[in-house]
Amino acid sequence: MEDSGGRLVIVSEQVLPEIISKVLEAKRLRASGEAANSAEACRAVGISRSAYYKYKDQVWAYEEQFSNRIASVYLVLKDEKGVLSSIIGKLYELGANILTINQNIPVDSVATVTISVKYDSNCSTGRIKAELAGLRGVVDVRMIAGE
Repeated sequence: MEDSGGRLVIVSEQVLPEIISKVLEAKRLRASGEAANSAEACRAVGISRSAYYKYKDQVWAYEEQFSNRIASVYLVLKDEKGVLSSIIGKLYELGANILTINQNIPVDSVATVTISVKYDSNCSTGRIKAELAGLRGVVDVRMIAGE
C-alpha cells in the first residue's frame, strides 16, 4: 500500500468509531494465532472483511507500534553449558520478552551474544544489566540501546 503522506496522531480510543477498536482486536487475534485467518478474526469481533481491510494497515495500538521499552544487550559469555540458558531464565524472571538472540561461535573460550528484549515499566535497562552481570559465566554486559 502506498503511503498517503498523512500525519500520525495519537487519539484516545474513547473518541474513535467502534469499528477502529474492532479492527485492532481483529489484528490482535490474527497476530496471536487465536484466529486462523482474517475472515475468522472478523467474525469473532463482528465486522466485515472489507472494513477490516480498509483500516488494518492504517491503525495500530500505541504499545505495539511506538513502544520505546526495547533494549539490546551485548554479552560476552564463557563457553560453558547452561550460561545462555541462565541468561534467558533471568530475562524471564525480570519480565522481559526476548525479541531476538544472535550468538557468535566461541573464540578463545568466550562467545558474544546480542539479545534484543522488550521490557515493561517494572524494569529498567540498569536493572537488566546488573542482574545479568551477576550470573555465572557472564564476562561482560553492555546495553547498546534502550533508555
